[in-house]
Amino acid sequence: MPDAAEAPPGAMKWLRLSAAVIVCDQIAKALATAWLAPGEVTAVIPGVNLVLVYNTGAAFSLLATAGGWQRWFLLAIALAVSVFLLAWLRRLEPGEKCAAVGVALLLGGAIGNMIDRAWLGHVIDYMDVYYQSYHWPAFNVADAAITAGAVAVIASMWEK
Repeated sequence: MPDAAEAPPGAMKWLRLSAAVIVCDQIAKALATAWLAPGEVTAVIPGVNLVLVYNTGAAFSLLATAGGWQRWFLLAIALAVSVFLLAWLRRLEPGEKCAAVGVALLLGGAIGNMIDRAWLGHVIDYMDVYYQSYHWPAFNVADAAITAGAVAVIASMWEK
């Protein structure tokens, strides 16, 4: 496998998208931490609140009460997934734009949350979307990028 310096020029364009996701994610988390107190709910528009939550688990707080070992387990999984996504991105053909965007979004989101977990021991979530009394679990830019990336990768199956 070629090293990063030998990656096809097209692959580097998609790595910039991953980097943009990481930067936006970390800035948004820093602002949420500076402006919100944990658990404080701030209404934005009907159906959307800001609420600062520290998630020690995985998606939907899975493993959040596991006692601490999950931090290292989830970090290892995120690292392995990131390496896999980077390899996948580098192998995509130039015409596979939808897949490339999806993989780049997945990679940026995975690394964004991995940074939190590595330095803080938890992931910072702050977006609360709801309908009437039904709330989606709080999420962040990285989570949104992961979701959009998954949709794009699935959509890419019909790209050709």
